Amino acid sequence: MKLFEKIKLGDYCLANRIVLAPLTRARAGVTRLPNALMAEYYAQRADAGLLISEATSISVQGLGWLNSPGIYTDEQAEAWQLITQAVHDRGGKIFLQLWHCGRASHTSFHPELGLPVAPSAIKLNGDYIHTPNGKQAYETPRALETAEVKQIVLDYKKAAEKAKAAGFDGVEIHAANGYLIDEFLQSKTNHRTDEYGGSKENRSVFLLEIVAAVKQIWDANKIGVRLSPNGVFNDMGSEDFREQFLYTAQELAKHELAYLHVMDGLAFGFHGLGEPLTLAELKNVYPGSIIGNCGYTKELAEQRLQDGDADLIAFGRPFISNPDLVVRFQHNLSLNPDAEMNVWYADTGAKGYTDFPRAALTA
Repeated sequence: MKLFEKIKLGDYCLANRIVLAPLTRARAGVTRLPNALMAEYYAQRADAGLLISEATSISVQGLGWLNSPGIYTDEQAEAWQLITQAVHDRGGKIFLQLWHCGRASHTSFHPELGLPVAPSAIKLNGDYIHTPNGKQAYETPRALETAEVKQIVLDYKKAAEKAKAAGFDGVEIHAANGYLIDEFLQSKTNHRTDEYGGSKENRSVFLLEIVAAVKQIWDANKIGVRLSPNGVFNDMGSEDFREQFLYTAQELAKHELAYLHVMDGLAFGFHGLGEPLTLAELKNVYPGSIIGNCGYTKELAEQRLQDGDADLIAFGRPFISNPDLVVRFQHNLSLNPDAEMNVWYADTGAKGYTDFPRAALTA
């Protein structure tokens, strides 16, 4: 099967085409420092061809999730070395996902900074957000000034620098799922009239500036970008999604990145504003490596690889309860039952995190 074939990704030769999807697991505590438990979690899954870390905040302003890790202090960068060393000791490769929550945040995450920020002052239509002060209603974000946008580009560069110091093999720029970069990309959330809004070209500028800034720290073939053209998560979905994301992918192709990571599946919900954008369509404008993601089974993953629509496939939920997912796929073994959702993001230590049984292989 192609799923188990080696693949060259930039300078790296990956053992297989299975990717650990970035999964927010909320085990970094209030200090937002990676720890030994997290190192065990990633090491357990290091036989995937590539591991992509959980979303990691590039700044205090970028926070928006309880107990998630950061990469904006030297102490955090040093703590991440526990994880990168543990993965490398198992022969694995790991990229750090860089994250800014944008409007999907709340003042209580950064009271000294005030309201969450966004391209435009458009409130997220959602029931509530989990904050340090319990469940709270979403706030109308503050629209960023042009000069502030440029400062955030620098924040991504600084975070990328710290990721290199932490020993990662590369970085992934999180431009999906209704967080800040996605908010700039989509006409639903970007009503700006400056150089960062008003057209598909301008809405792509923020992401492309971030890519250019990160390339000052990392070789292009050690940088990935994640997009979610079909997603409704965090109240997203724009009428011109197909035009926007095909254009953005075409522009990203010029940078010769390690990969484009696309949430093409509909398991996170579909905005229904046309036919879903497919990996095949994206391959027409992005000839580089593409990672497909969201709701994939082993069989569907293999089909996408055989069709040439994707080069790797990322798995999320199956990897939560099956740290040995690669072995189970290779030997056609049954999977552990899905973990209960109440432990996915819970501060429960090892429970529902590193305590899942591994398959027993018989000679």
